Amino acid sequence: MQYVLLFQENAEERGKRTDPVAAGPYWGSWSAYMGAIAQAGVMVGGNGLQPPETGTTLRIENGTRHVVDGPFADTKEALGGYVVIEVADLDAALAWAARAPCAVAGSVEIRPVMAPPAG
Repeated sequence: MQYVLLFQENAEERGKRTDPVAAGPYWGSWSAYMGAIAQAGVMVGGNGLQPPETGTTLRIENGTRHVVDGPFADTKEALGGYVVIEVADLDAALAWAARAPCAVAGSVEIRPVMAPPAG
């Protein structure tokens, strides 16, 4: 079964990406984690994401398109990236999620991937 792991990071954790002292350990932990998933043969795909302030939100109200720069909601955690894995069950997905660097300083949301409609 395929699951998507959605990696949520708080602002402090995201700040490590570009911090001269913290960037090495930050990226090193993510490289090791993603390498382990790939080496285990369970990775289907995934990507890291640019910071929330680079995003654009689109809503359509009464047929009118509304575009807002940056994140729509002010949240403590933001989506930092995702990976799709193929594993036997939710317990296996939870085991991989628990190893994510952001599980300690953020969270990992695990969702089953919807199968395409039959027919």
